[in-house]
Amino acid sequence: MDVTAEDFERAVIQRSHELPVVVDFWAEWCEPCKSLTPVLEQEIAAKEGRIELAKIDVDANQELAQTYDVRGIPAVKAFHKGRVVDEFTGVRSGPVVADFLDGLLGPPAGERLLEELTESNEFPEILGPLSEGDYERALEWLMSQVAAADDDRRTRIREVMVEIFNELGADHPVATAYRRRLASALY
Repeated sequence: MDVTAEDFERAVIQRSHELPVVVDFWAEWCEPCKSLTPVLEQEIAAKEGRIELAKIDVDANQELAQTYDVRGIPAVKAFHKGRVVDEFTGVRSGPVVADFLDGLLGPPAGERLLEELTESNEFPEILGPLSEGDYERALEWLMSQVAAADDDRRTRIREVMVEIFNELGADHPVATAYRRRLASALY
């Protein structure tokens, strides 16, 4: 469906609370966009209504493109629960787009992380906070471990923290604060 600034809130933001909405930022003059759009349409159709596609012409909707930091097209942004949860820029093959879409249909990153850490019994100290959605407490504990950790453990702590940042979203104040703290501690 074609979406404009006038119906973006309803068609993308509100709808993404019901199911993932993939937004294809494109322009008529963009040849790579013309290559990607049929791939997106085919792969989303294969998901049988579990994902919706919205197309936004960046020339006609420059404010939306600017709001969502579209710097190159085609740009694809996946919305879930009102926010961007994944994205890519440029043309992708059918299998790569299918994998991207499959990632939107699985459990959220926070649930996957909790399951992974529970199974491996890695960082048991943060299992409680993660299960409660208390990401700040989990991040604080992980930060307390960075200084004394060897290189391998420090790398793993960073990976877990980045997964939490992704779950929170790039603009979340907790993610922003801890991303800065982690960068200072590591570099």
